[in-house]
Amino acid sequence: MANGYHGAAMDEIAETAHVSKPVLYQHFPSKRELYLALLESHLASLTELMLGALNSTTDNDERVQAVMRAYFRFIASDDQAHRLVFESDLINDPDVSSRLETFNRTFADAIARVIAEDTKLPHIEAALLGRGLAGMAQVSARYWLETDGNLDLDVASDLIYRLAWRGISRFPKES
Repeated sequence: MANGYHGAAMDEIAETAHVSKPVLYQHFPSKRELYLALLESHLASLTELMLGALNSTTDNDERVQAVMRAYFRFIASDDQAHRLVFESDLINDPDVSSRLETFNRTFADAIARVIAEDTKLPHIEAALLGRGLAGMAQVSARYWLETDGNLDLDVASDLIYRLAWRGISRFPKES
C-alpha cells in the first residue's frame, strides 16, 4: 500500500504478498478489512514498543531517552508501516481514527501516569504533558524520515530526547 489505500489494488497487494487473489480474499473480505488488520497489527507493535521503553527503567532521564529512541527506531525499521499508520488516506474514517486515538491515548496516558506520580500534578495537567511528549516523538520522527538518512538516527533521537528532557525535567519531582 505504498501508493496509499485508494491507490492499491487487491491484485497488486496479492502479488506483493506472494499469494493469489482468492487466498487474499479468503482471509480479508475487502481491501478495507485488510487495511484495518494491518493497522491493528502495526499499532499493537508500536504500543508494545513504546510501553516497553517507558517501563524499561525508573530513571526518568533514561526513560525519555529510551522512548524517543524506540519511536525513531520503529520508523527506521519499517517506514512503510509508519506511513500506513500515520499517513493513510483513510485517516478520517471513523474506524481508523478511533484506532489511532486509542493508540495515542494509551501511549500518552502511560506517560501521564509517570509524570503525575513524580510531580503530583493533577491528572489533566499530566495528561496534557503526556500528549505533548508523545506528539513530539511522533512529529519529529516523521520529519526525520523525510531527511532520507541525511541525519543519523541516533543523533536525531538524541536531539529530541534532550529537548524533551530539558523541558520535562524542570517540573519538580515529588518524594
